[in-house]
Parts: sequence; structure tokens; C-alpha cells
Amino acid sequence: MMIDTAVAQAAAPLPALVSTLPPGDSLVDKAVSVSLLLIGLALLMSLYRLLRGPSLPDRILALDTLYVNTIAALILFGMQLGSVIYFEAALIIAMLGFVGTVMLSKYVLRRDIVE
Repeated sequence: MMIDTAVAQAAAPLPALVSTLPPGDSLVDKAVSVSLLLIGLALLMSLYRLLRGPSLPDRILALDTLYVNTIAALILFGMQLGSVIYFEAALIIAMLGFVGTVMLSKYVLRRDIVE
């Protein structure tokens, strides 16, 4: 009985550490929102370069930048919502993006993907 009381007291947040700001008003929340807007702008610029790139290596680099920006947007979105699932999605996109970049680079160098 005494142990349960001690655990409950230790688990209770200290009044000085509890934020008095409503959700969305902290500096971190504002920084995440601004970062999401900037990452969105970077996504648009990468998409433009992907569609209008003058050469194939430019388009591959734009695709690589596009998936890196998508990973950043997913992580920021997960931070904003407080959900862990977006981090897992970002990890999957990172793995698939790496494999895709290697395959496209191999194609540019050798004009053949499979060895």
C-alpha cells in the first residue's frame, strides 16, 4: 500500500513543470508549423525540378530531394500531431527512397538495372 502511494506521487507531474500554455501556443509548436510551410515550399520546388529538369541526372537528384523533403514533412507532421505512426512511415520511405536512388543511378551509368 505504501509503495503504491509513493509510485503515484512520483508519477504525478510537478506543478512547476506543467505548461500553462494551451496546445499549439508553445515555441516548438510554432517552429514546427513554420518548418512544415518551408518544407512544403521545398517540396514544390523539387517537384518543379523533377518535371522541368533539363537532364536525367537533374531529375534523379530532384526525386532524391523530393523523398528527403517528404521524410522531413512526415516527421514534422508526426511531431505536430504527437503520433508515432508518421515516424514509421518516414522510415519506410527512407528505405524505399535509398533503393530507388541506387537503381536510378545504376540505370544512368550502365543503362541496365539488373547485373
